Amino acid sequence: MTAPEPRIAVLIPCFNEQAAIGKVVADFRVALPEAVIHVYDNNSTDGTAAAARAAGALVRHEVLQGKGHVVRRMFADIEADIYVLVDGDDTYEAAAAPRMVRLLREQGLDMVNGARSGGEAAYRPGHRFGNRVLTGLVAAVFGNRVRDLLSGYRVFSRRFVKSFPALAGGFETETEFTVHALELGMPIGEVPTAYKERAPGSASKLNTIRDGVRILRTILVLVKEERPLPFFGVAALVLLLAGLGLFAPVLLTYLETGLVPRLPTAVLSLGLVVLSFLSLACGLILDTVTRGRKEAKRIAYLAVPGPLALGDPGPMFPR
Repeated sequence: MTAPEPRIAVLIPCFNEQAAIGKVVADFRVALPEAVIHVYDNNSTDGTAAAARAAGALVRHEVLQGKGHVVRRMFADIEADIYVLVDGDDTYEAAAAPRMVRLLREQGLDMVNGARSGGEAAYRPGHRFGNRVLTGLVAAVFGNRVRDLLSGYRVFSRRFVKSFPALAGGFETETEFTVHALELGMPIGEVPTAYKERAPGSASKLNTIRDGVRILRTILVLVKEERPLPFFGVAALVLLLAGLGLFAPVLLTYLETGLVPRLPTAVLSLGLVVLSFLSLACGLILDTVTRGRKEAKRIAYLAVPGPLALGDPGPMFPR
């Protein structure tokens, strides 16, 4: 008996992309003719929704501004077996989608990342440098399994989508994708994809400094939430060293003269030492809480049927 073909959904979040969205929808209809294409308009003030509808996409709206809000709504609303997420600015290569879907199916992956490559006009040096720095930070803490942290072109399994908490409101959502996969030890892959220059009339919504700071803040929050013991342990060590550094001159003076000439300094150093132990205690307690949260997320992930349950064994399940 032949297994049924998986349901594929192409998800395109959009804000003021009238100049590009029609071509994006048309290109993905050619690349994945079996897929249903969903465009979610995020309060566009131009003709984005009309252009997407005219190109054959199913169009819905999300009023909360920000890509993360749109992703949360799409993941909640749309039912499919495989999800292709791509920006609506026509900078990503639609022809790479079949390769990414095939890799996901053949290897039973939960996420395939489209690692961008392109000229300077398409992939600006500031964005490229910032992406490398942020990708390196995530790799150092959570594991070096993704080369392009901020790619907006990804393919997900149903298990990933329906277990993803989607807490971010803006462009930080790409960071959440990666950390979610790494923390749960999901099987993931990466495919090189061409990154094109924007179509005339299409403007980038990403602010290098503002959004870079927001993404960095998100990484720090995720480190605190997912690695609380190292996070608070480092804070405890810094506080302890600062306290001991302040107390050292006081101790030397006392040993030499028998006097304590710097009582406020001694009190401050004692306070820093106490705070260091409190920080370490917080890390130990939160580490236990985090383990429970991770177990709950793992159970939610396993509650969604995998590829074998869907009747799509593929090469990873030889007969």
